[in-house]
Amino acid sequence: MKHHHCIGREIGEFSVQAYVCGKIKTITKEDMIGKWSLFFFYPADFTFVCPTELKDLAEHYEEFNQEGCEVYSVSTDSEFVHKAWADASETIRSIQYPMLADTAWKLSKEFGVLVKEAGQALRAAFIVSPEGKIKAYEVHDMGIGRNAKELLRVLRAAKFVEEHGDQVCPAKWEPGEETLMPSLDLVGRL
Repeated sequence: MKHHHCIGREIGEFSVQAYVCGKIKTITKEDMIGKWSLFFFYPADFTFVCPTELKDLAEHYEEFNQEGCEVYSVSTDSEFVHKAWADASETIRSIQYPMLADTAWKLSKEFGVLVKEAGQALRAAFIVSPEGKIKAYEVHDMGIGRNAKELLRVLRAAKFVEEHGDQVCPAKWEPGEETLMPSLDLVGRL
């Protein structure tokens, strides 16, 4: 799949098992409609870069929630492997967001981040609107970790643009800062 077709694309129906705070739940597309979502793909449980990333997300989880956004971590491990990892790791045990089990590769294929030979997903993050449309994403090679704070900033910018369609958010924009109103007067001045 070519990634540039991602933006604005509505994600398809899905139903996967998830490990959430000690329980197994089913998560479907219906669960995400009506609020922002962050789908955070990573290659595998019990690896080294992943727990640092998932911890970083957990530390910012409340801020994502305050923005009306649910966080979903996703790997091709089963919900039982997620549970075993949580049992073995204090870091993972403290996670409150749903850990999705993409054992049939449904989500990894849907978002175009499956590495078939490995049966794993790339490190990818997708910000999805309340209508289920992809608004932003970043994809990294396996060994490159991400930054939850930057994803939070992108979420806030995506929300702002959604609410104020006539304005755009410049580089490094944070809420409260000035946005740009695209117009001919700006051309050549920036």
